[in-house]
Amino acid sequence: MNSTEGERPEHHEDEDGGEEKDEEEPQPGEEAGSPAPAQQPEPENVTNVSESPAESLFYWLKDRCHGRGLCVDPARDNYRMMTGLYSSIHPADSVNLSTRTHGAVFNLEYSPDGSVLTVACEQTEVLLFDPVSSKHIKTLSEAHEDCVNNIRFLDNRMFATCSDDTTIALWDLRKLNTKVCTLHGHTSWVKNIEFDTNTRLLVTSGFDGNVIIWDTNRCTEDGCPHKKFFHTRFLMRMRLTPDCSKMLISTSSGYLLILHDLDLTKSLEVGSYPILRARRTASTSDVTTSPTPADSRPSSSPCHHIDLGPLFEKHNSRASQREGNSPRNSLEVLTPEVPGERDRGNCITSLQLHPKGWATLLRCSSNTDDQEWTCVYEFQEGAPVRPISPRCSLRLTHYIEEANVGRGYIKELCFSPDGRMIASPHGYGIRLLGFDSQCSELVDCMPKEAGTLQEIRSLYSHKDVVLTTKFSPTHCQIASGCLSGRVSLYQPKF
Repeated sequence: MNSTEGERPEHHEDEDGGEEKDEEEPQPGEEAGSPAPAQQPEPENVTNVSESPAESLFYWLKDRCHGRGLCVDPARDNYRMMTGLYSSIHPADSVNLSTRTHGAVFNLEYSPDGSVLTVACEQTEVLLFDPVSSKHIKTLSEAHEDCVNNIRFLDNRMFATCSDDTTIALWDLRKLNTKVCTLHGHTSWVKNIEFDTNTRLLVTSGFDGNVIIWDTNRCTEDGCPHKKFFHTRFLMRMRLTPDCSKMLISTSSGYLLILHDLDLTKSLEVGSYPILRARRTASTSDVTTSPTPADSRPSSSPCHHIDLGPLFEKHNSRASQREGNSPRNSLEVLTPEVPGERDRGNCITSLQLHPKGWATLLRCSSNTDDQEWTCVYEFQEGAPVRPISPRCSLRLTHYIEEANVGRGYIKELCFSPDGRMIASPHGYGIRLLGFDSQCSELVDCMPKEAGTLQEIRSLYSHKDVVLTTKFSPTHCQIASGCLSGRVSLYQPKF
C-alpha cells in the first residue's frame, strides 16, 4: 500500500470504544507462563495477520467495490474451480457437431441458463443444439434470406437473429416453426445485437453505420417501435457494458467510440452528443460531414475518417466546458494503442466487454492484413482532473500477437463467465489466454506497463480456420466454429 504497510498501531479500539492496552511484561514474582487476566484478550484473539485492522478493512472494502467476496459474489469460488477445469480440457475430449452443409459458422450463443447452443450459419440457417447431450434440436432452415451474422438471447426462451438481408428476427424457443416478428429499419448488413435487460430495449448496428433502438415492450406481429440512436461511418461492432452505462463502437478505420453515461431511452438527434476530447482522438481534419452511402461496406484500405456529422462542429467549442460535468450520452473518440501498429493504420474487427465491465477486449488487424493482435484495455473511470484536461478512458494492459490465418474473415473472441480467461481463434484452433499463468483476475494482476497475455492451453480440432468461440455461462464447456461449418465442444475429462 504505502510506506506504513506492515506497521502495527500501538493501540486498538475495543467493541465498546475504549482503548485496548498492549499486553504487559510479567512482573517479578509472577510466572511468565501464567494466563493473562480475564479482562485481557488472549494474544491469538488479537489481529494475527500481517495487516492491521485498518488495512484489512481497506482490502475488504476494495474487494467489495470490485464485486468480490462471499456476500457480494457467491459464485466466485465456483468460477475459480471452473477456471481450473478449463486447463484440463484436451482436444480428444471434444465433441464434433457437423454443420458442414450449412456454410461457415459466424457466431455461437448460449442461452442464459446454458441449456441451448445456437449457431449462426452462412447459408441462411440457424442451428440449435443441446450442449449437455450434444444432440441436435432444430434447424431453422430459412431463418433469413442471407447470411446469419449474430444471435442474442433476451431471456431463456426469446432470442434475436440478424442478417445480411438487413433484417432482425425475434424467435421463441417454444414455437420455432415461425418467427415472432421481423424488424425492418436498417439499409445494409446487420452485424450486431445487444439487449438491455432493465429496459428491454434491443440495440442493433449494421454496415449502414446506424445504431437502432427497438422497444420490445411494445412488440407486435408487425414489429417493434424503433428509432435511430447513433450514426458513424465504417461501423464494425457495437457493445453495451453489463450495467448499460456505456456504449462502445468500433470502426474499420481504427477508431473506438465511447458513449458515456448512456441513456437509451432519451430521444437523441444529430448535434446532441457532447464531445469529450481524448489524448489520441480524431483531429478536426479527420472528421468528415459527408453523407454515408446506403451500403457502407468497409473497403480493403478504409479511409481514416469518422462521420460525426454537424454535432462535432456544433459542440466542439463548448465540449471542454461540459467535460467535468459528465453529461448523459457524451461521446469520446479514441484511437486505441495497438502494439506494432503505432505508425500504421489498423482495423478493429472484434469487440467484447469484460463480464463485470472492468475492461474491453479488441481483435485488431493491420490495413495490410499481415498482423493481428488481441488487446485488453482497462477502463479508467472518473471525470478529468480539470475541465480542460483531456479524457482518455482506456489503458492498454495486456496483448498478444495472433496467427493471421484466413485473411479477410472476422475472428470473434470472448471472455470466460468470470472474466479471468479469454478464448481466441488461432489458426485452425483456439487459444485459452490468461492475464497471468495462474488465471488471476484482471484487477489482481494489473501491470504498470502493458504486458503479454499468457497462453494457458491451445485446442486444435478443426480442419479449417476458426471464426468464433464461446464459453458456456453455466457449464465448464467451450464451443468453437470454423469456416467449413464444423462446431466443436470442449469439456474436461472426468
